Order: sequence, then C-alpha cells, then structure tokens
Amino acid sequence: MTLFRLAIKSTFNRKAAVLLTLFAIAISVMVLLTIERIRHEAKISFSNTLSGTDLIVGAKTGDVQLLLASVFRLGYTNNGVSWQSYSDIQSKKGVAWTIPLSLGDSHKGFAVLGTTLDYFEHYRYGNKQLLSFAHGHPFTTTHEVVLGAEVAAKMHYQLGDPIILSHGLGKTSFHHHDNHPMTVVGILAATGTPVDKTLHVPLAAIDQIHGQPHTTHDHDEDEDNDLVGHPKQISAFLMGFDSPLYTLQVRRNINQYKAEPLLAIMPTVTLRELWEMLGMVEKLLLLFSIALVFISLLGMLTTMLATLQQRRRELAILRSVGARPSHIVALLMGEALLITALGCLAGVGLFYLALHAGYAVLQAQFGIGISLSVLNHYELQILAVIIGAGTLIGLIPALRAYFYSLADGMSIKV
Repeated sequence: MTLFRLAIKSTFNRKAAVLLTLFAIAISVMVLLTIERIRHEAKISFSNTLSGTDLIVGAKTGDVQLLLASVFRLGYTNNGVSWQSYSDIQSKKGVAWTIPLSLGDSHKGFAVLGTTLDYFEHYRYGNKQLLSFAHGHPFTTTHEVVLGAEVAAKMHYQLGDPIILSHGLGKTSFHHHDNHPMTVVGILAATGTPVDKTLHVPLAAIDQIHGQPHTTHDHDEDEDNDLVGHPKQISAFLMGFDSPLYTLQVRRNINQYKAEPLLAIMPTVTLRELWEMLGMVEKLLLLFSIALVFISLLGMLTTMLATLQQRRRELAILRSVGARPSHIVALLMGEALLITALGCLAGVGLFYLALHAGYAVLQAQFGIGISLSVLNHYELQILAVIIGAGTLIGLIPALRAYFYSLADGMSIKV
C-alpha cells in the first residue's frame, strides 16, 4: 500500500512527461475502441436488415451489388426484371410470398420504394420481426405514401402532409414529380434498418408519376385504387418459400431462366461473402489500431527510461531507508500500471465522446446505428490486454533500476 501511494506521488511529480504519455495512450485506446465498436455495430446492423427472406431476385449483376441495391439502398442495379418474368416466377410451386421492389426515385435524399401491400405483411428484419405502424396505416390509393421513422423524424412530417417525389437517387434533382403529389398516411415504427430512411409508395404510383401528366382533378378513381397497376419492369423482388427445400431448386431455375437473364441470391450467403471481402479491411484497421497502441506504450517506455537516469538519487535514497531492489521494481511497474490505466480511462471517455459526436453522421451517411451502451466483454478484454502490456513494458526500466547500486545513486557525479 505504501509503495502504491509512493507510485502515485512519484507519477504526479512528473506531470508534464506523464500527461503527454497518458494523452498518447488515451488517443490510441479511443481509436482502437471506436474502430471495434463501429465494426461490431455495422455487422449487427447489416445482419438485422433482412430476416426470413429466402431469395432476392434481380437482373444479372453481381451478388453483392444486387444485395446492396435492393435491400440497403446502396448503389443501383443496371437493369430491372420484367413484370412478366416476375409474374411467372411468383406462380411457381412452393412460393409462399413475393415482394416487388421498384427503386429509382427519391425525396430530399431519401429513397422512394414502390411496392405492394405484401411488403407490410411479409417483410421481416432483426429476429424475424414484422414492420409495425407508429402512426396511420398502409397506403390505399396511388396518391398515398408511408414514411420510414427516420424520414418522418428528420423532415418533421405528420399524417396528412403533402410530399413531392423527385426523379433520381441523389439529394439534388432537377426533375420533380409535381404532377403527382403524395399524402402521408402512415409512419412506420423505427427498425434501425434502411426501412427507416425509405418512403413507401404503391407500385402503380411509380408508373403514374413517370407516365402521362396526371392531375388530382381528372384522375380515375378506379385507377387510384389499383395499387399494382401494369408495370413493365421492377428493380428486384424478395421471395419466401413454404419450405427451405424449395430454395436451392428455385434459385437454380431462376439463374437458368431462359426468358431473360436473372440472378437469384440467398441474402445470408451473400452477406457472409460481403463480410469475407471486407475481412482484409477489418484486419488492416485492427493492425493499424494495435500499432497505434504499441507506439504509445513505447512512448511511455521511452519516457520512463529517459527519466530513470534523473531518478537515480531518488531510488538510492529509497534503498537507504530500507527499500529492497524488489521494492524498486514494484514501484516502477506500479507507475507503469498507473499511467496505462489512467490512459485507458481517458481513452474510454474520449471513445464515448467520439461516438456521441459521430452517431448522427454514421446513421445518416452509412445507415449504421451505433449504440452508446456500456463496454462489452470483448472491449473490456482489449483494455485488460493494454493495461497488462503497459505494466509488462514497465518491467524494462524496473529491471534496469534493480541493478543500480546504493553507492552509485548517492555519489554526486559532475
């Protein structure tokens, strides 16, 4: 206990050097924890986006490209699927449900998805959770729109508000569909997935806003009530089967479909391939973070070795009052432990500040929801390893001081 108090007083007696070392450790710990938290949350966020869907079908393109464009609203597919092919495939044996997806329009940077009422009935996320409405109900005419939770919250939309859709996926569009105003009739509960950032409209509305001018004064009521219409093609569609046994068979048949080149992917398999592709990037980021921590610990070692020469008289005095060489070793290792632990503590504080500051940006730009929860078991293990490594590094100057003689430290050298 006396040695520990002595280590604290000795550490605070060298404030400038200790603060610089502590700051370097804190920054490296913050970077390492932030990268690990973002990597972990990104995996969870991607994995929770789609659940219970057996196949995603689109035009011939890359597996990952189809997954990102149809589910995560990232990028786009080069071609679509003809409505005739969609109708033919959905009538096959074993198909329990299908959800057509038509993308290509936006509203102030948010994606617009044309679909059918099957979307609200069969789309699942997380642990096979169904979509639910926080306010309102599904669309019933081609002039109605259902908003994701984030769209409604950020744009401050309420039920009954009018909305004008725009052509294209970018935030800036030079063509607005003023001829087909939409009215908000439903707001979905938050899901933490790209659904929150999507506006859902009837499939028939997509054709109408890209067709002939259609005003609210001359529209046909029957046409408004037809939510599917007669689309020529869609971007992709999701499929669920009565039994998993149908999945591989139907997937093979779709990939060999003669009427047009189509691609069917299993979302879980493609997601695993995506993470394998990103595995190298993950490893590089982890190596970068570990190198940063290692450099900061080397900085602490350099500081301790540099000040050791100046502390020879201090250590000799301790020896003269009864401290044994093992006490000197314990004192220096205690100082290393204290500096590393304080650096980790400061790093955790900076880590939460960084998460709080970057939360909105990650959610808005990349769709990654970062939780501000307490450190998990893995993160605590990382901190334990860093503190252990820092304490172990302190053994180097401690062993050097171990062999200092009492007479050497008490002699004044000029």
